[in-house]
Amino acid sequence: MRKALLLLLILMIAASPLVAQKSLTAQSAEAEISRVLRQQVAAWNRHDLEAFMAGYWKSQDLTFFSGATATKGWEPTLERYRQRYQANGAAMGKLEFSDLSVEQLCPDAAFVRGRWHLTMPDGKQPHGLFTLVFRKFPDRWRIVHDHSSGEN
Repeated sequence: MRKALLLLLILMIAASPLVAQKSLTAQSAEAEISRVLRQQVAAWNRHDLEAFMAGYWKSQDLTFFSGATATKGWEPTLERYRQRYQANGAAMGKLEFSDLSVEQLCPDAAFVRGRWHLTMPDGKQPHGLFTLVFRKFPDRWRIVHDHSSGEN
């Protein structure tokens, strides 16, 4: 019995650096993903859609779901944002994200949940929820899937 307890203690001590390393990796991913989201908010609030879109994977395989509409590809997603928030006198408003939750699924993928809120110049405050799938690329984490819902 003593040998079994000693062996268990040795295994726990040997495994603790692996657990600590995994925790540091998850913390690093969360910090990097949070930075991407902060950069997006700053770009939006400067009315710079191209900089906002830098947080997304620049690929035809990017997916963006909103309401009953599915958009595929980086360029079509940028165009959707332009039509909705810049065309024909539309306003972008001031963007805020809150209640962020980052869950790293594996070393190069993470699932993010949160709330978005816009304050428009006319006083309207559309808001809603989003879920994002991030993927780690050599240069940074990027959104590969966005599912946003909301109400005006």
